[in-house]
Amino acid sequence: MAGEEFCLGTEGFTLFGVLAASYIVITQAWRAIRGLRCHLLSRWWRTDVTQYGQWAVVTGATDGIGKAYALELAKRGMDVVLISRTMEKLERVAAEIEKESGCKIKCIQADFTNGSHIYRKVQEELKGLDIGVLVNNVGMKISEISSKFLDAPNLEKMLDSTINCNILSAVQMTRIVLPQMVQRKKGLVINISSETGNRPYPMALIYSASKVFVDFFSRGLHTEYKSQGITVQCVMPLFVSTDMTNKMKTNIFVKSADAFAREALNTVGYTERTSGCLSHSLQSYALNLVSDDLFHFVLLGKTLEKHFKNLSSRYKNN
Repeated sequence: MAGEEFCLGTEGFTLFGVLAASYIVITQAWRAIRGLRCHLLSRWWRTDVTQYGQWAVVTGATDGIGKAYALELAKRGMDVVLISRTMEKLERVAAEIEKESGCKIKCIQADFTNGSHIYRKVQEELKGLDIGVLVNNVGMKISEISSKFLDAPNLEKMLDSTINCNILSAVQMTRIVLPQMVQRKKGLVINISSETGNRPYPMALIYSASKVFVDFFSRGLHTEYKSQGITVQCVMPLFVSTDMTNKMKTNIFVKSADAFAREALNTVGYTERTSGCLSHSLQSYALNLVSDDLFHFVLLGKTLEKHFKNLSSRYKNN
């Protein structure tokens, strides 16, 4: 009798192991299939973004990912509203996009670090436009040197600016543009978050927390309005070569802004939450296999190493 009980227990344990392994294999295979569909199939079968409306609105549109999105949307047949804080840059980018695409461009000057009062002007400037796509891209990093929360330079000003630029801008621009999308029962909102929104990032806490907000806001908004024909996509890139990343050299891990925007825009209609490109999706998958404790240990080590190098460089220069 004892031998039979032991045999049954062993068989039960074996069955549980087989079921658990099967579940892991099936879920990972399904993720791989979805990823291939999203990043490979979409290269040949793209969603026609002009179906959403005539105009696309892009915030933070004079540099980096925002500029790349604006140019790519124009190439795909949309007229584009560029919103940024420097009129000289806006006019230069507008001329560049008009020359390359032949589409109409409208410029709106606004400093998104300044708070809620700026949106009255933006809303007035957007009146009468058939806006089909909104790209909430504008954002700001914290400082050149990562630091603990209380050690951040100009902490009070940094908090206001970061929250206004990285969080409030997405909410307010959506408030302005979404009603007409709902009325027409079609529209696309693309919110640019970051891989740093996937887990807490010590030493860049406010930035990463602001990107978590963008992710959660996007996912909730999509659930609320998808039945009314609205698609809300959250894009969570890793390293892209822009001014924000000090123009890092491009390679298999670091994408150029133009290449990233092209691949990310291809994923519209295939997924509502994406790293944007195949390279970044693979990197994100690998990072998610690492425990938070190990990740934070490595991250803090790299941050301290960078910090001491900067201090050493300043000491030598002085």
